[in-house]
This record gives sequence, C-alpha cells and structure tokens, in this order.
Amino acid sequence: MKPLLTRRQSLLLGGSALSLFCCCPPGRAEPHRYELTPRKLTDGVWVTRGSDEAINERNGGAIANVAILDSSEGAILIDTGPSRRFGEALMTLAKELTGKPVARVYLTHFHPDHMFGNQAFDPAKLAATKGTIDGMKEYGNAFSDSMYRAAGDWMRGTELVLPQAIVEGAPEDIGNRRLRPLLMRGHTPSDLALFDEKTGILFAGDLVFLDRAPTTPHADIERWRMSLANLSAIPSTMIVPGHGPVESSVRGVEQTSRWLETISHMIGDAFERGLDISEAITLPLPDWTKSIALARYEYERSVMHLYPQFEAARWPRIDERG
Repeated sequence: MKPLLTRRQSLLLGGSALSLFCCCPPGRAEPHRYELTPRKLTDGVWVTRGSDEAINERNGGAIANVAILDSSEGAILIDTGPSRRFGEALMTLAKELTGKPVARVYLTHFHPDHMFGNQAFDPAKLAATKGTIDGMKEYGNAFSDSMYRAAGDWMRGTELVLPQAIVEGAPEDIGNRRLRPLLMRGHTPSDLALFDEKTGILFAGDLVFLDRAPTTPHADIERWRMSLANLSAIPSTMIVPGHGPVESSVRGVEQTSRWLETISHMIGDAFERGLDISEAITLPLPDWTKSIALARYEYERSVMHLYPQFEAARWPRIDERG
C-alpha cells in the first residue's frame, strides 16, 4: 500500500501548521478504543503517559501526558488528548478515579495532541490562556485535517471546541485544591504550566520533554530556555512533562534546555556555513542524544522549522530594514 506521506513530504510539512505529525502503517489490536492506564503520583493525583512516538494510526495520537487531580469540588484535568474518543475515555477515567464529575479542564497550549479531546467536556469548564485560544482559532482547522490524515479513524467525529474560560496569572481555588498558573512562552507563543500548591507537583506541559525529543513548529528557542530557567527555580516535588516520564528532579528541564541549545547551535552554524536545508538535515547528532526517543526525526523537522527564522533575521524584507 502506498504511504499517505513520503518521508520528504512529511518533512516539508514541518514549516506549516501541519508539521506535528507523520503517518505510519496501521496495525492495532483494539481499534478505536483508548486504553488509559493511570499512574498514581500521590493521593489524588494521577498521570496517563503518552506514547514516545510520533502520531500514527497505531497510537491514535495519544502521545502526550494527561493529568487528573481530585478535589472536593470535582476532578481537575490538565489537557484532553488528541480526539473526541480520547476525551470521552479520559472523562470516564476521571470519574472512576475521583468518584466525581469533572469540575475544571486546563489546556497547556494549542497543539492538537493536547486539545482535540475538548469535545467530551462542557466548554464552560475548559480553561486556557487567551494566546492558546487564539492559536486554536488560527491553526485548528489545519490541525484537524492533519490529525485525520495521521491518526485515521481514531479521529472520527472529532471537532474543534474552544474553551470559554480564560486563565490569567492569579491562583485558582477549585474545592480544596489551589493551582498556581504560570504563564510562559517558548514552545508556543502562549504556554501554561500549573503548580499544585497542595502537593508541590509542577505540571510543565510541553515546556518540558524528558527522554523524548522536543517539537519546535511554533518555538522561540531563546524564550523557551528562559521559561525553563524560571521553571527550574520553582521548589517542586515532582515535574510532569508534556512528554516523557515524571521525575522528582529537574532532569527534564535540563535535558530540554540542552537539546534546544544543541539544535539551535547546529542549525545556526549550518546556516552560517552556507549549507542548504537538505545538507543541514543530514548533520550527525551528538552521542548524548542517542537515548532520546525520536531525536533524529525531531532534529530534521526542527531544521525545517528554524531555518526560515535564520533567513528572516539575515535577509529581512526591504520594508522591514532599518
């Protein structure tokens, strides 16, 4: 069977809103049913781990971590996953774990593996920053097209649903649990991390990746590393990354920052040496990245994402020159 996207086509999509995904051969034992396995971090806090893969028809787009917190008012969710079916499975799991309906759902940013499960929830209970809502409006339709191509029938019936509540900087009390929103940027123009004051757990969203290479389609590398420096200063008991395992250390923060510094230097140096994109893509990665899932794949996509930024800085439009 002819693949939906060749490797070259997948990479060329890297500079657009369709850049987050690749298509892989189908093959799943239990079609269209997400098996969510929660890991209990402490009393009243669970995380379901995403697959350390690119989005494909095997995993149904379930590649991001999602958190469930119990409160006296109801369940609190952080992100909703890639599809309506995932959101429905998540809502069922949250009710089973907490014995309560969902009271609040936070979205950490506008990428589709984190927000297309919104459809399972009351929009009035969905909360995000204004920048995230703006990003959903701008990229949502393109993301939907790409997700349907990449994840296939897992996406059937999934539509974009926008949050009705806007998250600002003030702490939010939901029952007996207080969450402190941390408004940052770098992975996207508007990233939300959440600090649970009851447990000291930091939910970092996609500002932090651990043992899985970061994605960069909307990245500002310098601001991202500044956000990571700010996160590392928070005295947390655990850090829940957007992708990768939970740890009671800042290893994910440090690894993400090191990766961003490494690829930024590699791509910038390639640009300065006059290499074209096809040559920059083939550069070898340092040995320390060998243990990171999707390192080669995400580096190649980052070349596609970041080269235009170097070009724009070096050769600004005539009407933008000082």
